[in-house]
Amino acid sequence: MHQNQSAYSAIIKTEAQNLGFLFCGISKAEFLEEEAPRLEMWLKKGMHGEMQYMENHFDKRLDPRLLVDDAKSVISLGLNYYNDSLQTDPLAPKISKYAYGADYHSVIKDKLKLLMQVINEKIGQVGGRAFVDSAPVLDKAWAKKAGLGWIGKNSNLISKQKGSYFFLAELIVDIELEYDIAPTADHCGSCTRCIDACPTDAIVGPYVVDGSRCISYLTIELKNEIPAEFKGKMDNWMFGCDICQDVCPWNRFSVLHSEPAFTPHPDLHGLKKQDWEDITTDVFQKVFKNSAVKRTKFDGLRRNIEFLKHNPITFQGE
Repeated sequence: MHQNQSAYSAIIKTEAQNLGFLFCGISKAEFLEEEAPRLEMWLKKGMHGEMQYMENHFDKRLDPRLLVDDAKSVISLGLNYYNDSLQTDPLAPKISKYAYGADYHSVIKDKLKLLMQVINEKIGQVGGRAFVDSAPVLDKAWAKKAGLGWIGKNSNLISKQKGSYFFLAELIVDIELEYDIAPTADHCGSCTRCIDACPTDAIVGPYVVDGSRCISYLTIELKNEIPAEFKGKMDNWMFGCDICQDVCPWNRFSVLHSEPAFTPHPDLHGLKKQDWEDITTDVFQKVFKNSAVKRTKFDGLRRNIEFLKHNPITFQGE
């Protein structure tokens, strides 16, 4: 059996690589003991803001066996989205790199379906479910457990070889596999660049992010008006934010993605500040046709742009 487990894991990792995944690590499906008190405390302090869904299914978040019948293994995968192209107008409101191209949910779901097909073809009848950021699964905890990286002070998963510009996803399956049991050591050291650079002070301490202060939360998850206390602190971000990743020294090892679906819409980078301020639903639908930006909807993006318009950027030290 053990020989089989090893062979099965090798098949899965090879196929994941063929599908374009940057990483693939496997861990035993079990209760996340270390994460339980941490998650409970974070929720108690209200750091999830209006993200009510974070409170739901607390037990399922910590135990994949409650999500998938007879779950034995968690296959953690990372898909690179790093892109070094920038918007041409330095005054244009900014958009996070991860939203440049097609919505990652659908891109990754398609890949996971293919991976599941190959598992069934080469290994036999395997039951399981695919997860892409859309169910109560603690992606980063599983990726860390599988040795894909460590969780940095900005609470992102960081790889010493590849940085942190990648999406995480999982297949939770009902067969035993060979597990990666050597978690990566923490290589943040005494560095505090992400903490120092965050304009809204969302990183309230090393490894603790107050989600309700994060620019990504304010521009995407928050459905009400952006609180006035963040005037002049948004660093001109209209959708998401990359600051804590941009300043991370480990991201000098980021490599350009090779996923055609993540290529930006040809008009996206050329839109000027005025174009964004005058954006119409037609332009929104065209530029963000299959994009994750649809999440905030046209009105949400307009709200963000308006908020930035009336709150000129103030640079630190002014």
